[in-house]
Amino acid sequence: MPSWIKLYVTRNTTEASIIQGMLEENEIPVQVMNKQDSSYLNFGDIELYVPEHLLLTASRLLDQSMLN
Repeated sequence: MPSWIKLYVTRNTTEASIIQGMLEENEIPVQVMNKQDSSYLNFGDIELYVPEHLLLTASRLLDQSMLN
Protein backbone atom coordinates (compact mmCIF):
# COMPACT_ATOMS: atom_id res chain seq x y z
CA MET A 1 0.00 0.00 0.00
CA PRO A 2 1.54 3.32 -1.06
CA SER A 3 2.22 6.11 1.34
CA TRP A 4 0.44 9.34 0.28
CA ILE A 5 2.19 12.73 0.31
CA LYS A 6 0.57 16.15 0.12
CA LEU A 7 1.28 17.72 -3.27
CA TYR A 8 -0.85 20.84 -3.32
CA VAL A 9 -3.17 22.94 -1.15
CA THR A 10 -5.80 25.38 -2.38
CA ARG A 11 -9.09 26.93 -1.34
CA ASN A 12 -10.43 26.94 -4.90
CA THR A 13 -12.52 23.86 -5.78
CA THR A 14 -12.18 24.50 -9.51
CA GLU A 15 -8.40 24.68 -9.29
CA ALA A 16 -8.31 21.45 -7.27
CA SER A 17 -10.50 19.69 -9.87
CA ILE A 18 -8.34 20.88 -12.77
CA ILE A 19 -5.15 19.68 -11.08
CA GLN A 20 -6.76 16.37 -10.16
CA GLY A 21 -7.85 15.84 -13.78
CA MET A 22 -4.41 16.72 -15.15
CA LEU A 23 -2.71 14.25 -12.82
CA GLU A 24 -5.22 11.48 -13.56
CA GLU A 25 -4.76 12.04 -17.32
CA ASN A 26 -1.08 11.31 -16.72
CA GLU A 27 -1.96 8.13 -14.80
CA ILE A 28 -1.06 9.52 -11.39
CA PRO A 29 -3.60 8.55 -8.73
CA VAL A 30 -4.85 11.45 -6.61
CA GLN A 31 -6.65 11.61 -3.28
CA VAL A 32 -8.51 14.85 -2.59
CA MET A 33 -9.21 15.83 1.00
CA ASN A 34 -11.67 18.69 1.25
CA LYS A 35 -11.31 20.30 4.67
CA GLN A 36 -13.47 23.31 3.85
CA ASP A 37 -16.30 24.23 6.16
CA SER A 38 -19.56 23.34 4.44
CA SER A 39 -21.22 26.62 5.47
CA TYR A 40 -18.29 29.00 5.05
CA LEU A 41 -16.04 28.10 2.13
CA ASN A 42 -13.53 30.74 3.24
CA PHE A 43 -12.47 28.44 6.07
CA GLY A 44 -10.38 25.37 5.36
CA ASP A 45 -8.33 23.99 2.51
CA ILE A 46 -8.54 21.38 -0.20
CA GLU A 47 -5.48 19.13 -0.16
CA LEU A 48 -4.31 16.92 -3.01
CA TYR A 49 -2.25 13.83 -2.20
CA VAL A 50 -0.27 11.53 -4.50
CA PRO A 51 1.64 8.30 -3.84
CA GLU A 52 5.08 9.01 -2.43
CA HIS A 53 6.89 7.25 -5.28
CA LEU A 54 5.14 9.52 -7.83
CA LEU A 55 5.66 12.81 -5.97
CA LEU A 56 8.55 14.02 -8.15
CA THR A 57 6.71 13.24 -11.39
CA ALA A 58 3.53 14.90 -10.11
CA SER A 59 5.46 17.97 -8.98
CA ARG A 60 7.08 18.35 -12.39
CA LEU A 61 3.72 18.03 -14.15
CA LEU A 62 2.22 20.59 -11.81
CA ASP A 63 5.10 23.01 -12.38
CA GLN A 64 4.77 22.61 -16.15
CA SER A 65 1.04 23.23 -16.07
CA MET A 66 1.46 26.36 -13.93
CA LEU A 67 3.97 27.79 -16.43
CA ASN A 68 1.55 27.43 -19.37
